[in-house]
Amino acid sequence: MMGYYILMGAIGLVSWLVSSRLKSKFKHYSKVHLQNGMSGAEIAQKMLDDHGIRDVKVISTPGMLTDHYNPKNKTVNLSEGVYSQRNAAAAAVAAHEVGHAVQHAQAYEWLGMRSKLVPIVSVTSGMSTWVVFGGLALGAAAGIGIGYWVAVAGLVMMGFATLFSFVTLPVEYDASKRALVWLKQKNIVTQQEYKGSEDALKWAARTYLVAAIGSLATLVYWGLQVFGGRD
Repeated sequence: MMGYYILMGAIGLVSWLVSSRLKSKFKHYSKVHLQNGMSGAEIAQKMLDDHGIRDVKVISTPGMLTDHYNPKNKTVNLSEGVYSQRNAAAAAVAAHEVGHAVQHAQAYEWLGMRSKLVPIVSVTSGMSTWVVFGGLALGAAAGIGIGYWVAVAGLVMMGFATLFSFVTLPVEYDASKRALVWLKQKNIVTQQEYKGSEDALKWAARTYLVAAIGSLATLVYWGLQVFGGRD
């Protein structure tokens, strides 16, 4: 178990560093005010209009960096630091979330795949580690039947979470790409503002990358515990 705690500690540290850097970037680019004077909500609505999307609403949601697109009720949810703000960071986040709405409207395959995994992962992710640990306690590593299959079931559950985290990567990177292309083509931001938006989205994407790598590392670790002790 010591190895597991060390692994989790290392992953947690890297995740914290990237998250802290993202918050720092967001704070920095929040001071780069847009020359066009548009708020995050206005930018989101314009991007929706430009893509002919009429059935998606832009709403405000509490918190910081809580921005997301909800495909179930078709809402672009912008945090308090984005919805009414008029800066490069707000422009980047607003356009990124609308990027997900555009993906939905255009039936982007990776978004569809992620949506199908959501109900599975929501049920299995919280219990997977405990199921694997329970299987090991029942003797999985020693090759004892019931324990082995319990542990394998836990690994399958964990595998869904890892798959979800990797499927999320193209979804997030593509949404950022759509956002940046639109911001530049429609001259929503100046060159300096664009650089800020691009840098902010780059660091946001890295949080998903770290999460995916951490999920894979955890799966591999437990896989070695289950299968490593078998002949």
